[in-house]
Amino acid sequence: MHVIQPLELNEALKRVLEQMPGPKGAELVSLNEAGGRVAATDITAPVSLPPFPNSAMDGYAFDGADNRMQFDIVGSSLAGHPFKGSVGPGQSVRITTGGAMPAATDTVAIQENCTVTGNTLTVDQPYTRGANVRPVGNDITAGHTLISRGNVISAFDVGWLAACGIAEVEVFTRPLVAVFSTGDELQEPGTDLRHGNIYDSNRWAIAELLKQLPVTVKNVGVLPDDSDQTRQLIERSAETSDALITSGGVSVGDADFVKDVIEQLGSLQFWRLKLKPGKPVAFGKLGDCALFGLPGNPVSTIVTYLLIARPALLRLAGCRSPSEPRMMATLEGMLKHSPGREEYQRGTFSVRDGINRVASTGNQGSHRLATFANANCLIRIPLETGDVEDGEQVEILPFSGILSP
Repeated sequence: MHVIQPLELNEALKRVLEQMPGPKGAELVSLNEAGGRVAATDITAPVSLPPFPNSAMDGYAFDGADNRMQFDIVGSSLAGHPFKGSVGPGQSVRITTGGAMPAATDTVAIQENCTVTGNTLTVDQPYTRGANVRPVGNDITAGHTLISRGNVISAFDVGWLAACGIAEVEVFTRPLVAVFSTGDELQEPGTDLRHGNIYDSNRWAIAELLKQLPVTVKNVGVLPDDSDQTRQLIERSAETSDALITSGGVSVGDADFVKDVIEQLGSLQFWRLKLKPGKPVAFGKLGDCALFGLPGNPVSTIVTYLLIARPALLRLAGCRSPSEPRMMATLEGMLKHSPGREEYQRGTFSVRDGINRVASTGNQGSHRLATFANANCLIRIPLETGDVEDGEQVEILPFSGILSP
């Protein structure tokens, strides 16, 4: 049965997320394959970092207990080549950054504050006992959590894992997401464009956006304007995929078959939203497979993917928090808006004089991919709001937070 009344975005997203199961399984991968994957367990540090007291500076190590200013130099401790002898009262060791502190030393005087004559060290500046020494566990102590379950492993995380000697990590398996476009008018880029046709851009844009998520992408092709073929291709893909994304075919036109196929093969949760751009959006389930029927206009396709499909797919991939960051900014210029639908305009965000500022990228027609050319955010206009005046505060979604997990 069709859902007659359009849903508000928050309600639609709530329904979608409630329908998203957790990831299907987990696997062990090597460190060089861990980046961008979702941790399936809490990963704890097997060792403390640093694992031994070491120097934070180039200089001289000694026991700072009696505030002595002159020492005999009895050796050196270089990074990877620790001093193996003993250091007694009145003695010091030349040490480099990262070098292990010799036993019975607890202080480093930096070389700029020292004078060396032969084997005699004179410290020229007062020092504090314990200065310039990194204690065991200064970065992290053994047993503490490096990465929590459900977090996407970043490049910085990979470096931290390597620093702790971890060569393999358990991650969730990646869900398979199949991507279609719909419409006989669509042609592949690189072919000679026939009169009345357009090049298919939606499928390529969505497939590229999906590459930034911990999912496996299957770029299937174009669904023809034929109900039987549309049904067969969707049914076949649903059997082998965790989610399907289509663009077009979800409105009320004579060649819009995707919504009907969802109803025939599974369950249709909704198909219209109080959203601009993106009113005709269908979501349903075909067995265990989630299907997102996005609008056909390019801007509508991208915006509804970012607002609805992306957080749902992050949940499906096992991400702990699929919500996107939002912030406030001062509007420069005026935004025309009629109450009744929540709107997301493409904008350019900057910080000047310590103030967050944002401006529209111009004509916001849902067919105009050009509105993304210089955009770095979406500007949210609430459903009940009218025109937004210059200087008012608006909520924005920076692309830096919604184009990656």
